Amino acid sequence: MGLFIKFFLVSICVGFIAVKWTTPKFDPESLKGARVLVTGASKGIGEQMAYHYARFGAKIVMTARREKVLQQVAEKCLTLGAQKALYVAADMASDSDPEKVVEFAVEKLGGLDYLVLNHIGPSPFSMWKGDVEHVRWLMKVNFFSYIQMAWKALPSLEQSKGSLVVVSSLLGKMSSPFTAPYTSTKFALNGFFGSLQHELAMKKSNVSISVCTLGLIDTESAMEKVKGVTNVSAYPATDAALNIIITGATRRLDLFYPWFTYLIDISKDWSSSFTGYIIQNSYNYSP
Repeated sequence: MGLFIKFFLVSICVGFIAVKWTTPKFDPESLKGARVLVTGASKGIGEQMAYHYARFGAKIVMTARREKVLQQVAEKCLTLGAQKALYVAADMASDSDPEKVVEFAVEKLGGLDYLVLNHIGPSPFSMWKGDVEHVRWLMKVNFFSYIQMAWKALPSLEQSKGSLVVVSSLLGKMSSPFTAPYTSTKFALNGFFGSLQHELAMKKSNVSISVCTLGLIDTESAMEKVKGVTNVSAYPATDAALNIIITGATRRLDLFYPWFTYLIDISKDWSSSFTGYIIQNSYNYSP
C-alpha cells in the first residue's frame, strides 16, 4: 500500500508539472481590444474580473441586477484603461434576459471573444428544510441561464475563435453540508459544460471551454455566510479573478484555484467514510 501511495503521489506531481510545462504562456497583449462579456460583475469575483480586463485594455460589457452599482464599476473600468465599458442590468431568473444580454453585447461590441459566466443567485448557508421552489429558482439562475447564454453566444465565439469561461466551485465536485441547493447547481454546470467540451472538440470547433473550480474565496457574501461556521481559509477574489482570466486567455480546459483544490478533488474518493468525517467536522454545528 505504501508503494502504491508513493507511486500515486509521484504521478500527480509529474502530471501537474506536465500540465504547467505545456500550458501556453499568457500574453497580456492578447486581451487588448478583446470583446468580453462578464456576468455577475457588480461585486465579488465578477467585479474584480472587470477591473483586470480593463487594465488589459479590453472592451467590456458587464451585467448584474443592480444598475447603479454596474454604472460605478463601468466608470472605474474606464479609468483603469478599458477601451469600452458598457453595462446592462438583467435578472438571470428571467426567461428572456440571459439571451437579451448576449444580444446587447454582440451588438455593442461587434461580436464576442470571451463570454465569462460567473453570476449566482443568493442561497442560504443552512440545513436544507425542503424548499423545493428555491432549488428550482436557483437552478434557473445558476444553471439554465448559463446554458441559454452559452448557446446564444456560440455563433459569435465560433467566428472569433473565442473562449467560453464557466466559473464553478469545488462544491460542484464534492458535496458539503449547508449548501445543498448551491451544490446541486454547480454539479449540473460541471456535468453540462464538461460534456459540451467533448462535443465541441469532436466537431473541431473554434471555441474553447474553460471550467474553473474555485475553493473558498473572500468575497463579502461568502465571508458573511461562513463566519463562525468554518475555519477553512479563504483566498483573495482579485487573485481568483486573474487566474480565471488567464485560464480563458490561454484556452486551458480547467482551472483549480487555489492549487490544492485539485488534490482535494482527486483524493475525495479514496475513502468516502473518511472524507465524509473530515467534511462534517470542518463545520461548527450543534443539532
